[in-house]
Amino acid sequence: MAKVHISDLVLRDGHQSLIATRMRTEDMLPICGKLDRVGFWSLEAWGGATFDACVRFLKEDPWERLKKLRRALPNTQINMLLRGQNLLGYRHYADDVVRAFVQKAADNGVDVFRVFDAMNDTRNMRVSIEAVIKSGKHAQGAISYTVSPVHDVAYFVAMARTLAEMGVASIAIKDMAGLLTPYAAFDLVKAVKAATGLPVNTHSHATAGLSTMVHLKAVEGGADIIDCCNSAFSEGAAHATTESMVAALQGTEYDTGLDLGLIQEIAAYFREVRKKYWQFEMDSHYVDTRILISQVPGGMISNLSNQLKEQGALNRMDDVMLEIPRVREDLGYPPLVTPTSQIVGTQAVLNVLTGGRYKSVTNEVKNYLLGRYGAAPGRVNEEVKKMAVGNQEVITCRPADLISDELDRLRTEAEGLTHCDEDVLTYAMFPDLARTFLQERAAGTLTPEPLLPPEAREAAACPAFFAPSEFNVTLHGETYHIRISGTGHATAENIRPFFVHVDGVSEEVRVETLDEMEVTPGAGAAPRTSVSGKKAVAGSAKARPRPTHAGHVTTAMPGTIVDVLVKVGQKVNAGDGVLVIEAMKMENEIQSAVTGTVVGIHVAKGDAVTPDQVLVEIQPD
Repeated sequence: MAKVHISDLVLRDGHQSLIATRMRTEDMLPICGKLDRVGFWSLEAWGGATFDACVRFLKEDPWERLKKLRRALPNTQINMLLRGQNLLGYRHYADDVVRAFVQKAADNGVDVFRVFDAMNDTRNMRVSIEAVIKSGKHAQGAISYTVSPVHDVAYFVAMARTLAEMGVASIAIKDMAGLLTPYAAFDLVKAVKAATGLPVNTHSHATAGLSTMVHLKAVEGGADIIDCCNSAFSEGAAHATTESMVAALQGTEYDTGLDLGLIQEIAAYFREVRKKYWQFEMDSHYVDTRILISQVPGGMISNLSNQLKEQGALNRMDDVMLEIPRVREDLGYPPLVTPTSQIVGTQAVLNVLTGGRYKSVTNEVKNYLLGRYGAAPGRVNEEVKKMAVGNQEVITCRPADLISDELDRLRTEAEGLTHCDEDVLTYAMFPDLARTFLQERAAGTLTPEPLLPPEAREAAACPAFFAPSEFNVTLHGETYHIRISGTGHATAENIRPFFVHVDGVSEEVRVETLDEMEVTPGAGAAPRTSVSGKKAVAGSAKARPRPTHAGHVTTAMPGTIVDVLVKVGQKVNAGDGVLVIEAMKMENEIQSAVTGTVVGIHVAKGDAVTPDQVLVEIQPD
């Protein structure tokens, strides 16, 4: 048998799974020379959440990252993860956008396109695969592996046959949640190879502690390529360790032929790099078999942890993990991979934090139930469907068949902001984020989110450093009860919003980070801080009244206003949408609970809002 090849994931899925996709290009380039010498089948370095993270947090142009990596890796294939008709965004795009995106990615350096669909609906993969083949690059059709009453070997083999008929060059078994077990991997790889005759690439997260064994049995079953990650970013919610798999196969008929010493040198470099990103670390170095029940993928665990932390609800993680499989069953057992992992995960968070299942339903769940993401693998819960979308018609065609060509419209919308086709495609992925990014780039004010210094980590390790989330403050003889309900991301100016309740009234306090802060905790005492330089400022956002009746429209969790759908004086019916709010990267339409007239609007697009604030006032009829 020919030797087994390895794709290393350190430049994409490793840091996506363990530090919320925060590694910067400047920390990738210095080690590319050594990475390029190893002889990997490919390096996964683009796609997935990297595009979003570059624009949203790192303030980097993702296309520039790709170009720089291409120049730095002249001898190694660059691999990207592509979400089929969703590309790198969270909605389906018109076919002309898909074709343009694939061609530009190929032009800028991608060699291998791993194409998948969150629903395993191959109709949503066809145009991407055709575009990759037309570009002359390697089209890898991916099966999103999952476990449910409707997913078995026969299901996956049938899908593999369809992908083979589309002309893919290889098949990936994408175990994004770490659910694949060793003997199941052996059987599945063997069956897929027998059915298609194509090379098979296995991908399995290490969350449940099974990935190393999965790859070993997959190789014995005939796998040609295995996905591993350099030890500096492996295991936990990430992947099997590259060095370990190289050593395990050394001297056998499956020998990878890779230089273990060189890979260890690369690991030493990345171990130092990782220290810079300590603030984004998740507690994921232990084996977590809960994944076998919740089925949340590695990257989603990292993001879910950060999102719950921002909501001030990290203590509810176990409740959310139990709710996720219930939501998944209600939705007909979709595989949990972007964007369905976010759709299911966010709805589970809402169900836990809002005090009632489906009390608030995201727009994405509604679109899913209407067939706008593709065909659900199993039967959806009709009660939930009725509650979410009523009697609206469910589409049965390929969702993109209903989307007219949109590239020209996007070019017109982005006119004045963009300088090339790549900029237009960035705008297509994330219009609001891209508008801000492109404006800041033009003004020369792009500033990545701050990396906290190492000394802050030492202070954070001291229990006395942590402020309580609920406390009383006495000021000039008056005592106030304060509860912190959440915090948002720091801005480029290092201003971070904190969402608090003061004697039951919701407020937003914006705190500017101090220029210089010396933390010198004494024995058993709270840290002492001395400040010089820029003045510290704290201000309250616009005060909003507290809700007292059903006509007062509120939000279930902290978020940002995306759109205001009503005007003062407008008549609305119970159930009509009045606002759209973004929380945890998902949009949620807030509806009126009463029929009446809008008499007050206390928000505008872009405002940060918190629960227990009146956002819109409706006078009931």
